[in-house]
Amino acid sequence: MQAFQSIDAISSKKLQKKVCKTATLSCKWRTFVISKVSLVSHPIMEEQETKNRILAGAEALFLKYGIRSVSMDDIARQLAVSKKTLYQHFADKDELVTVMSQTHMAREEHEYLEITAASENAIDELNKISVRLRCDMEDMNPSLLFDLQKFHPKSWALWLNHKNDFIMRSIVRNLKQGIDEGYFRPEINPEVIAISRLVLIEAAFDEQHFPKEKYNLVEVQSQFFDHFVYGLCTDKGRRLYQRYKYNSITPITNYKNESVL
Repeated sequence: MQAFQSIDAISSKKLQKKVCKTATLSCKWRTFVISKVSLVSHPIMEEQETKNRILAGAEALFLKYGIRSVSMDDIARQLAVSKKTLYQHFADKDELVTVMSQTHMAREEHEYLEITAASENAIDELNKISVRLRCDMEDMNPSLLFDLQKFHPKSWALWLNHKNDFIMRSIVRNLKQGIDEGYFRPEINPEVIAISRLVLIEAAFDEQHFPKEKYNLVEVQSQFFDHFVYGLCTDKGRRLYQRYKYNSITPITNYKNESVL
């Protein structure tokens, strides 16, 4: 009690100076200051944890059932929270979808950059990406992109920007790298091939062409991906891709997210 009273007696200005000089003070004082800060910020941390839990739970539901078919009531019921709690963090469903889209795309960019950094060559990177895609789309509802486009224009704009900027640049970079390494045919136009790849990614979600009652999204995307890779490769590149793909020459970590958009 005396320690708390003595701390509270210090003026705000003096306390700030002491906090700034924490490194030169005793371990006992430094520990106390950290504890004091954690006590003050704890409610804020709880609020952020609740918000993150809502985002993750909503994302899992949207992933499985599509965005349109999941209501705020469904989310509250699934997470065992009140609707009041939902609306304390998000003004409406559209804002929830928008924030979730931003979070997902930022996370995806970070994780794909990690794949690039961990890859030995352009073929290795594509092999890792193919595994990641299968994991991401294993339980994904094909109506996801359609729901974004029709009912959530802000989130759809985010997707278009993500697709045409980050994904486009990533594909072009990989193609140029593969050409330099001798794994991809030198006569291909990286920009043209990258655009065709983006078109095929979205085409797999088109239920007019690939109704979910007849086609599995993972299988369609996998067929498209192999067609894309084999069309790029020289004989040298094709042999290496087959080694990675069929012999598991490079162990692949399970990249599946707890929940993805």
